[in-house]
Amino acid sequence: MNFIDLAAQRDQIRPQIEAAMARVLNTCGFIMGPEVTNFEKSLATFAGAKHALACANGTDALLIPLRAWNIGPGDAVFVPSFTFVASAEVAPLVGASPVFVDVLPDTYNMDPASLEAAILDVKKQGKLKPRAIIAVDLFGQPADYPAISAIAKKHGLKLIADQAQGFGCTLNGKQPLDWADVATASFFPAKPLGCYGDGGAILTNDDSLAGLIDSIRIHGKASIEDMAAKKYDNDPRYLNMRIGVNSRLDALQAAILSEKLKIYPDELTKRDAIAQRYNAGLGPHVRRVPTVIAGGFSNWAQYTIESEQDVYSVYPTAPGGLPVTEDIRNRVMSLPMHPYLSEADQALVIDAVRSFNG
Repeated sequence: MNFIDLAAQRDQIRPQIEAAMARVLNTCGFIMGPEVTNFEKSLATFAGAKHALACANGTDALLIPLRAWNIGPGDAVFVPSFTFVASAEVAPLVGASPVFVDVLPDTYNMDPASLEAAILDVKKQGKLKPRAIIAVDLFGQPADYPAISAIAKKHGLKLIADQAQGFGCTLNGKQPLDWADVATASFFPAKPLGCYGDGGAILTNDDSLAGLIDSIRIHGKASIEDMAAKKYDNDPRYLNMRIGVNSRLDALQAAILSEKLKIYPDELTKRDAIAQRYNAGLGPHVRRVPTVIAGGFSNWAQYTIESEQDVYSVYPTAPGGLPVTEDIRNRVMSLPMHPYLSEADQALVIDAVRSFNG
């Protein structure tokens, strides 16, 4: 039994995937071009976003907005302590400091009370300037965006919805981007919407920010606003207005993702059904089955743990430490989860968990 069965999904849409790849190979349009543009349009429509900008991976999707906002040395970026390392590493990569915030004991997502305390503590100490919050949709379910967004606005901070695991989740029928300045996606193969390599995307409703992100992801090329100001009418790639990076989604991956996006709503339904079977089968036999925030819809990415790493122990934490994180990291576990997990295989998993929990 596979933990995540990518082959089962591939077999479901093999003709479409092969046709999409052949289309790119036949045109030799490997970098950007219509395949990427078409995928970005479809992605924006799915997510209810004004702009979707594909990039090389989910980490760059977090990094590029920080650069667009000129976040750097002396700045504080607040991140949950119970998350994958990428959520935290982007702060030091721009010279800023991550400040670790504890999580809620039921959803494992960022605790708004701990966030508020961390912001006030940083302001009191005066060594760092609070600039941004990265809220993570861990395990596929949305963070408490109404509360977190209110805190961000109160303190004048930017808010990123890190949807590396959670792309497709909603809260009260709304997308995380409805509260955040930016939402990000990862298309790593094991993600619910994954490609056959690395890939990511940045979503925003801010026209000006979208132009900056587009510029930074392609070597700081001229944006539409730059072109108008400079009265430059040649290829914008050769008028470099700022320091950028090389973070483009391959056209092959965009073509594959376009086909996968077509079946994604159906896969979300299947994932939810599998999660409900897990809940029903395991509820009486484990300490607690996953709790989804009230009004939330999870994409049930996976049951996985990535705890705070030693290298990050030098960075600040919320007042009172991280008691929930330290507690839950010792008792969460991972179970197979993908849209094509059969009921028979799932029954084997449930029986195995029952056997060692009594």
